[in-house]
Amino acid sequence: MNDVRLRALLAVALLTATPAQAQLTACQLPDRLPTLNGNARPDAARRIVPIDGYILALSWSPQHCARARNPDRFQCENNRFGFILHGLWPQGRNGSWPQYCRPAAPLSAAVLRSNLCATPSANLMQHEWAKHGTCMARKPEAYFDQARAAYGRLRFPDTLALARRDGLTVGSLTAAMVSANGRALSARSIKIRTTRDGWLEEVQICLDRRQRFAVCGADDRPAPSPTRAIRIRL
Repeated sequence: MNDVRLRALLAVALLTATPAQAQLTACQLPDRLPTLNGNARPDAARRIVPIDGYILALSWSPQHCARARNPDRFQCENNRFGFILHGLWPQGRNGSWPQYCRPAAPLSAAVLRSNLCATPSANLMQHEWAKHGTCMARKPEAYFDQARAAYGRLRFPDTLALARRDGLTVGSLTAAMVSANGRALSARSIKIRTTRDGWLEEVQICLDRRQRFAVCGADDRPAPSPTRAIRIRL
């Protein structure tokens, strides 16, 4: 598929405020699922703390695919995605969070097939289950069901039009997210993450213990100023 057709398909997918699943133009699962790179190995120590809320992390796929050293073929070559489900992350209090609560066996083919159209990387899914999911559920099916449900409740603005807007700022992108979701979502529930050179990288939504939109707490990573210019890669 050539680049012109890809952009045309992307335009159709992003023309209106849509459910999260419509952030992709198409999702064709491969006959053979991607191979996991072994069990996810902890990149930090096991930590058990009470869950006080959650972060729903949504990565902007075109940015990931443009910058990744070894981009996932399923995500970046065989399909075209917009906002993807990075993960649902349990949070504690005072800037802490639980992680790697139990050993995580490799995900089954059934779990991968059920979730690849939301999180289009088998190894990312394995990492999310190992680091975050084991602190929320006994089985990966239950964790990914929660994550997909939170992802599916969110609506997205016309990202294509925003990408073409002159003078787009972090604040105006945040306002567009709020407008797409009505009164349920406020700017205080949204964190915008950008690269150092100002490209949209990720949108994070703060949730309470019942996984409803909530005011975000303190973060050790400073949020970009609302007036900072931002670009969206297509």
